[in-house]
Amino acid sequence: MAPIEAEMNEFEVRFRQSMKSKVPLLDKITHYIIRRKGKQMRPMFLFLTAKMLGEVNDKTYESASLVELLHTASLVHDDVVDDANERRGFFSLNALWKNKIAVLVGDFMLSRVLLLSIEKNNIRSLEIVARAVREMSEGELLQIEKARRLDITEEVYFDIIRQKTASLLATVCESAAVSVGREDQALNMRKFGELVGLAFQIKDDIFDYGTPGNIGKPTGLDIRERKMTLPLIYALNNCEKPVRKELINIVKNHNEETKFVKRAIELVVQHGGIEYAHKRMMELKEEALACLIDIPSSPAKEAIIGLVEYTTQREK
Repeated sequence: MAPIEAEMNEFEVRFRQSMKSKVPLLDKITHYIIRRKGKQMRPMFLFLTAKMLGEVNDKTYESASLVELLHTASLVHDDVVDDANERRGFFSLNALWKNKIAVLVGDFMLSRVLLLSIEKNNIRSLEIVARAVREMSEGELLQIEKARRLDITEEVYFDIIRQKTASLLATVCESAAVSVGREDQALNMRKFGELVGLAFQIKDDIFDYGTPGNIGKPTGLDIRERKMTLPLIYALNNCEKPVRKELINIVKNHNEETKFVKRAIELVVQHGGIEYAHKRMMELKEEALACLIDIPSSPAKEAIIGLVEYTTQREK
C-alpha cells in the first residue's frame, strides 16, 4: 500500500527484532510464525491512522509491535483452545509442536508485550493493549458460555464480537492516534476501529454460507462448531416454528452431517439471514466512515477509506 510502504517494511524488521530470543527452539518457532503472516490488516490500519493524524514515529512502531505480538499470542492460544490443526493454510503451532509448547510460545509473546512497554516507558500503550487482552478473553468466555444454549440474542452476539474481534482493531486505531500525540482523536479512532472490526466479523460470518455469485464455497463451519452467528440468529428469530425447530435440531444434533448442514444453510438463506447480515454490515461501515468526516483529506485518509471498503467487499 503506497502511502505506508516504507513504514510496513521498517515495521517488519522491528517486529522480527521484538521476538528475538536466546532459546533456539523459540527462534525457530517465531521464524515460522513470521513466515505465515496473513493480510497484515492491523499494521496497515495502524500506520494509515497514524499518518492520517500526524507523523509516524518510534512510538508508532512500538505500538504496532505491541498489537501484533498480542494478536499473534491470541491466535496461538486460540488454536490450542479450538484444537485447530491449521491456520491460513499452514499447520498451527500446536499441530507441529504440541499444546504445551504452543501455550508457552503464546505466553512468551505476552511477556514481550509487557517488557517492550516497560523498556520504552510506553505505559499509555500498555494500558490500551491490556484492555484488549481483557476484552478478548471475556468475549471468548462469553461465547463458550452462550454456545451451550442456543438462545443467543442479536445483542449478545454483538457483545461477543465487539469484545472478541472488534476490540483488537479498536486498540490498533486508538494506539495509532496516541502514538502521534493525538489524544483528542483517541476515542473517535477507537470507535472507528471497533465499527470496522464489527463489519469485518459479519463479513466472515456471511462467507460461511457462501454469497451471491457463490464467492467462496459455503463451508458451514460455524454450524459444525455450533457458533451462533448473525445470519443464523436472524433466521431463528424470523422463521415459522417448524423451521426454527428443524434448525435448532440440526445445530444441536446433526451439526457434523454434511447433508443436514447444507439444509441449515438453505434455511438460513431462505429466511433472509444473509441479506440481513449484509445490511447490518453496510450500516456499520457507513458509521465507521462517518468518524473520518472531520479529518482533513490526505493520501493516508483515502487509503484507509479504501481499506474499509475492502473489508466489506473482499472475496476471502
